[in-house]
Amino acid sequence: MNNYLLINSKNNIWKMAAVRFFFWMHFISSVLIPFFRDWGGLSLTRIMILNACFMVFVFLAEIPTGTIADRFGRKVSLILACPVSIGAIFLYTSFPNFWIFLVGEFLFAVAFTLMSGADEALIYDSLQETGVTEASKRIFARLESFKLAGVLVGALLGSVIANSYGLVAPVRMHIVPLSIAFLFALLLREPTASEKAASKTYRQIMFDGVKYFLSHKTLKVLAFDMVGVNALSFVIIWFYQPLVEKAGLDLIYFGTIHAAMTVGQILILTNVERIERLLGSKRRLLLLSALIPAAAFIILGTTKYLPMTILGVLLVANFGLARGPLFVSYMNKFIPSDQRATALSTASMFRMLAMAVLNPIAGVLADWNLHKTMLIIAGVLLLIMFTSRIREDQLVD
Repeated sequence: MNNYLLINSKNNIWKMAAVRFFFWMHFISSVLIPFFRDWGGLSLTRIMILNACFMVFVFLAEIPTGTIADRFGRKVSLILACPVSIGAIFLYTSFPNFWIFLVGEFLFAVAFTLMSGADEALIYDSLQETGVTEASKRIFARLESFKLAGVLVGALLGSVIANSYGLVAPVRMHIVPLSIAFLFALLLREPTASEKAASKTYRQIMFDGVKYFLSHKTLKVLAFDMVGVNALSFVIIWFYQPLVEKAGLDLIYFGTIHAAMTVGQILILTNVERIERLLGSKRRLLLLSALIPAAAFIILGTTKYLPMTILGVLLVANFGLARGPLFVSYMNKFIPSDQRATALSTASMFRMLAMAVLNPIAGVLADWNLHKTMLIIAGVLLLIMFTSRIREDQLVD
């Protein structure tokens, strides 16, 4: 076994991989739109408004929960994420009502932010403790692959569960993998690097972490590119189901499409260093991973032919959503340990703000014309790509 897989004999890497795999095993992912539309009784616009509220809740919770991770421990934050998610599920499936969904979204947002930043900070500090931070990009890519593998399993099983037991069953069944994730989180070991942060006050950590991020030019340049492309690409999670449905695909196959979206990301992440060598530049890979989704959105906006629709969906997901771990690795190189979770949460906060603004607009546009909305998104993606200020020397391994 490679030495970067061992963290003082406690194996934080594989434990965190297990936490990610089970935490993200969202059975609902393959029937997301039918759940809200058919069981919840919501229009596409209201679905996107609900998701925008989730993004706002995440925006508000990111820095406080990131500070919890820096002040009280990343392990504590990760442990808390699981029972909060379980509580959200019980509420979410109690009654099909927009306002109940809204409260459930708040709890899901708190759980998401307790996990966000804390997992990456714990792993990077674990790598730093053993002097192997040069492996961080590879490790973050592999950890993201475990997360995506959980999404893959959840998508494949979710459509089967929904087809057999109804649209509510996949949501309730998520309690099982969350409980397993909770048990693995208990086995994690807090790296000694976090002890410096624990000596500071909650308020001091919060303001120091936010101030550090906002005053760091390279972090802001990296975050702008990451946030813009990811937020625009992420709308495919909401729109791929109505797109393939309009193209003639049956509900039972939605999980297969979601699984294929996930497998593609895993393949890219596990081969990211080979792709970089092939292209001869890290920056070229980032530009390509913005250009391909833009081209794919153009495909989705100009055809209803099922094979081409599926191809467009897969290209957006596989390239547009796979870039996050690369940026996390690059940003970690510029953040001190005692501000790591808060600074990473600040970057995530801006991503959620962008999605909170974008999603309701996209929902209204999609209710007007789904395919023309795809073309508008393609245009904005191209604008971000051509205005990116990322330099090769900022992409440090």
